[in-house]
Amino acid sequence: MGSRQRTKFRKPQLHKPAGNKTAAEIVRELRKDTAAASDYREQALKIHGLICGKCGREFDFKSRHLLTVHHKDGNHRNNPADGSNWENLCIYCHEDEHSRGLLGDYLTGKGGEGN
Repeated sequence: MGSRQRTKFRKPQLHKPAGNKTAAEIVRELRKDTAAASDYREQALKIHGLICGKCGREFDFKSRHLLTVHHKDGNHRNNPADGSNWENLCIYCHEDEHSRGLLGDYLTGKGGEGN
């Protein structure tokens, strides 16, 4: 039988990344951003109700995961407390909203290769 070689594992060093932040600081910031995202979603659902702003489909507590928050101006950081930049859309209408420009560009020949 061959001999087994022991591998030494070194304790990882805590190096600060380029932005002078530790990994723990970065994780803390990411968690804060995630919490903020869920906060505006809950706010939008309270303000605008469990209904799609485009097709009018109504949702209940069990199906509310199919209802998304669309940012009217496309800026996910623009989250006014009055909900004026939000629109509750079902997943189907939300997809349609974001693919409209792509379809329009395709049909008009804009944005294709070489354009």
